[in-house]
Amino acid sequence: MQVKIGDIVHGKISGIQQYGIFVRLDSQIEGLIHISEIHGGYVKDIGREYQVGETIKVQVIDIDPYSNQISLSRRAVLPEVEEARKKRVHFWTSKRAKKGFMPLKEVLNKQIQEAKIRYSKKD
Repeated sequence: MQVKIGDIVHGKISGIQQYGIFVRLDSQIEGLIHISEIHGGYVKDIGREYQVGETIKVQVIDIDPYSNQISLSRRAVLPEVEEARKKRVHFWTSKRAKKGFMPLKEVLNKQIQEAKIRYSKKD
């Protein structure tokens, strides 16, 4: 199995430590879900929520090219996170305004004139 960053895969929990969960993706590949990537919010005891041998869905978030260590995320594939991603669409300007760079164009000449006056006083 060849994995790359962004892949969503299933794996079996092979170990649980206080800092995270080790997940075996296949016979050759094992990754770590750091405690901060288990779910949003505080995780008091990982062992209460997950058990060794349990199959879980994870996303590959990083692969260290030197050590070949794989970082995984459980919270990235949780249904509430996926739903929130769909709902949160951010626009830097109003889609209805149809202004684009017009506000900048309107004030640009004034700003250039002010800068010229300011710099001419320095000489």
